[in-house]
Parts: sequence; C-alpha cells; structure tokens
Amino acid sequence: MPIIQALDRALKIIDLFDEHRMEYKLSEISSAMNLHKSTVHALLKTLQTHHYIVQDENSGKYRLGMRFVEKGQLLLNHFDIREIARPHLRALSAETGQTTHLVIMDGKEGIYIDKVEGHKAAIRYSRIGRRVPLHSSAVGKVLAAFRPVDEQKQMMAGYTFVKHTDKTIDNLEAFMEELEKVREQGYAIDNEENEPGVRCAAAPIYNHNGQAIAALSVSTMLAHVDDDELAHLIELLAWEKSEISRQLGYRI
Repeated sequence: MPIIQALDRALKIIDLFDEHRMEYKLSEISSAMNLHKSTVHALLKTLQTHHYIVQDENSGKYRLGMRFVEKGQLLLNHFDIREIARPHLRALSAETGQTTHLVIMDGKEGIYIDKVEGHKAAIRYSRIGRRVPLHSSAVGKVLAAFRPVDEQKQMMAGYTFVKHTDKTIDNLEAFMEELEKVREQGYAIDNEENEPGVRCAAAPIYNHNGQAIAALSVSTMLAHVDDDELAHLIELLAWEKSEISRQLGYRI
C-alpha cells in the first residue's frame, strides 16, 4: 500500500512532541526530520491551519494545538469502559488514598485512559494518554498475561526489554515466568521495576466474553506502604475490578 509522503511527514512531526519535549523551533524540527526548513515550514503551516499545531508569538516555537484535546476527549467519551470504571477508580482512591489507573493495550504497550489522584499520592509520572511498557509495569504484565497464547507470541516477537531500574525484567524467559505467576495469582506487582521507589499492583478487567480488555491499578510509594498494607490494597483492587467486570457483563 503506497504511503502519502506529505501526510507521513506531518504525522512524524506531531510524534516529535511528548511529555519530555513540548516545544520546538523550526530549525530543530528540520534537523530532527532531516528535511529542508522550507518543507518543514509548509507542513507546519498546514497543521496550523487545522489547529493541530500552534506557534508562540514571542518565542516562535511550535507546540501541539488544542485540536488534539478535542479529538482525544471525543475518543475517550466513547469508551464505555472508562465511564463504567470511573466511579470504581474514585472509590479505590478514596479508600486507599493512593493513585488509581485504568489502562488498555495499544500495540505492544499499555496506555493510560483514566487516572484518579489519591490524597496520599506522591506518584506524578503517570498521565492520561501516556504509554507504559509491558515488561516493567504491573498493568503491562496483566495486559500481557491474560492474552491468548498466539497474541502473546505476536506481542513478544521483537520485543525490547528496556532496563528502567536494576529490578526490571530484562529477558523473555524471565518475563514469561512472571506472566505465569500473574495468571496463577490473578494480579501483578511492579516492585520498583518501572520507577525507583514506586510499587504498583494491577488486576485484569473482563468483558462479557471473558476477555481481559483492561487493567485496573493502584500505585504506591514503597516508603509509605508496607507488605501488609499492600496485601490489603490488592484485596480492595480485586473487589473493584470484579465490580467493573460484572458491569461489563462478565460472569464467572
């Protein structure tokens, strides 16, 4: 299937922007894209016309436009699971004081589609729309563990095990052993594997067909939550994820 070059380039420009880099100069985009400034300028002007890119009048730098907020909210508003799960994220956060998340699979990563900040929380790295690795996060482990075997093999083909901390699982054999453990116990733990000092627990949410379509998680700081309290959090997590699954039509 042929690729439309101008569209491909415009989308690659959009992909340059993330939580680490919110603004770019024209010259920086030109360098990153290995394109002449005039070509990049034309692409940016087109994106500006449709409000996907805006330019700061003072600095001249470019950033993403509000059109993404509009489209993103439109997409999220049509996620029935988000609407159903939201009260349970709030309840779990209110009872534990911790931050709760709702995550779905997107390709070979998880993606946050909802979050409730707990009053005890010191977790600031997560945000709606951010992607999270499968191998180093509790939600990622859950999303991978409860997939059919053929889907698991496809996900793991060419998967890169990036080492985020000294506790991160860094090879396929160890990861598959971890997934077996997750299936046996019905939940996953990220014990400082994705972020130093952060420990998370996650459990699968099932739809009416018995498919694990999302993960519900609670994130804590290791210094503030001991093993006994974590075990209690996992019990509360299991209750809330079961209620969400039930509302989605899941029957044991």
